[in-house]
Amino acid sequence: MLDAARLRLAGVRTSAFDYTMPIVVFGVFTAIEGQLPQSWYPFLYLIKVCAVTLSLAMCRSVLSDIRPSWRFVAPAVIVGGAVFAAWVGIDKWVPYPHLGTRVGFNPFESLERPGVAAAFVIVRLYGLCLLVPVMEELFWRSFLLRYLTATEHFESMAVGAFSWSAFWLVALVFGVAHPEWLPAVLTACAYALLLRRTRSLFAVVVAHAVTNGALAIYILLSHDWQYW
Repeated sequence: MLDAARLRLAGVRTSAFDYTMPIVVFGVFTAIEGQLPQSWYPFLYLIKVCAVTLSLAMCRSVLSDIRPSWRFVAPAVIVGGAVFAAWVGIDKWVPYPHLGTRVGFNPFESLERPGVAAAFVIVRLYGLCLLVPVMEELFWRSFLLRYLTATEHFESMAVGAFSWSAFWLVALVFGVAHPEWLPAVLTACAYALLLRRTRSLFAVVVAHAVTNGALAIYILLSHDWQYW
């Protein structure tokens, strides 16, 4: 019986590691980016994207949480679009103190060769619109909401099942993890409520991808690089 308990504990630890490793790798590289000259940013970002993609591949067992369910695409797109509008609108028109700044890298000014700039934009779009939604939703909404609800047995809970205390704690921590903490808190609430309603992590990944995709289009059209 003791051996079985140890095996279960080992399984929880392994699973927790698989959920957290990609976002830890992402966070480490993001911290390094802010400490080095901006001219290093394209190279560091490429390494970051490759490292996070590799970590997701190594921890691919958790990807099974994302089960395509096309009937949730429409509500996911609506939520994602609303979150984008709220994020930019609040950040533009509601005065509040930010928690730090982003790199704000303009590839068309900093990279002399147009082909290199275009290549960087493609890599940046991959990171922003695909990699980040998958990585973050696996950690914040699939893992952390359940882990804070039932630490020792979170894997026995269905995706989308969580306590309200976990809901608010994740929203607050998600907010603190972003310079734009106020819209980030509201974003975490919107995504978690979508998850609770649909019980589909796929829906939340789609919503997040729509939000980030719309933000990318806005950045490229407006040259508001501080969101980059």
